[in-house]
Order: sequence, then C-alpha cells, then structure tokens
Amino acid sequence: MNSVQEIERAILQLPKPDMRVLRGWFNDLDAEMWDQEFEEDVLSGRLDMLAQQALADLSAGRCNAL
Repeated sequence: MNSVQEIERAILQLPKPDMRVLRGWFNDLDAEMWDQEFEEDVLSGRLDMLAQQALADLSAGRCNAL
C-alpha cells in the first residue's frame, strides 16, 4: 500500500470535527499553493499576453462593468 492510500484511509476514520479542521487546513494550503503558482506565472511573464489583450479589450470598449 502506498502512502496516499494510507492517508486516505486515515482521513476516512476521522471524526467529523477533525475532518472539518483538516478540510480547512487543506483549503488554506491549496489557496497558498495556487497564489504562489500565480505569482510565479506573473513574474515570469507568462500572463503578459493575457493582460495586454484584456487592456486592449478595455480600451476598445469591449468590456462591461460588473
């Protein structure tokens, strides 16, 4: 059995209050990891074309106010 399967089994044995705590912790971790990935993409320039297109659309009046 691999460690992921062991973790899955352990999670399924948690009482509901502990499951809620784990879920909150994991959601926070996932958000932090996504933020880090996004920041790396911005700093590397991977999103520059997307930003330029969005600004061009805004300047051309192709955007709606939310």
